[in-house]
Amino acid sequence: MNTNNYGQTVGFSLPDWQPAPFPKQCIIRGQHCHLLPLEISHCEALFEAFSVAEDDRDWTWLGAEKPACLQDMMFWIKNKIEDRNLVTWAVTEIKSARPVGVVCFNNIDTVNGVLEIGHVTWSPLMQRTVLGTEAIYLLLKNAFCIGYRRVVWRCDSLNLASRNAAERMGFIFEGRFRQAMTRKQRNRDTDWLSVIDIEWPVIEKALTDWLSPDNFAEDGTQKLKLETYFRSNKP
Repeated sequence: MNTNNYGQTVGFSLPDWQPAPFPKQCIIRGQHCHLLPLEISHCEALFEAFSVAEDDRDWTWLGAEKPACLQDMMFWIKNKIEDRNLVTWAVTEIKSARPVGVVCFNNIDTVNGVLEIGHVTWSPLMQRTVLGTEAIYLLLKNAFCIGYRRVVWRCDSLNLASRNAAERMGFIFEGRFRQAMTRKQRNRDTDWLSVIDIEWPVIEKALTDWLSPDNFAEDGTQKLKLETYFRSNKP
């Protein structure tokens, strides 16, 4: 516990803290996917990937509607690219070299070293595969490597799949902001989760071990669940 000269309890000291740099929109390479800076040229492949779904249920909790045509997809991508508050990537499967999802850094606060992984939009080609986990792992690693102290995940409190996915990867639930937003003419309560820098080494070790080629059979099936590696890596 730290106290100041008035005897008041204060936060722990950060004598060497300096603002973090704004993240660069660079290629981030993984074993199963690469994160490529999002471009208009990804439009057709992403439209095809999202069109694999038979309905729009994957877009229920997203801010946008599912693009109904190639022009809509182009407009959706263009808006993300032109938003200077976002750093946007196309998740590209290595085997096929095909873009299959979109993810961003947003709410970037360089002064305090905080950013959010958001706009997570996975196509059916990513769901229930290693790609989604590795994409988030790559972004977490990038954020902490360049000096961020906290990475945030927010989701609709009713989007249990999103919250479960975050908690599976080590994000800690912090609380719920009631009536935080309106979205698609509905109320949204927002759940907040995060990973902070002191937690990252254990989380990184668990994710790295899980992502190892040794943990996957030839057909891509995992041998051990991620939670197994979290249990074995607890200090």
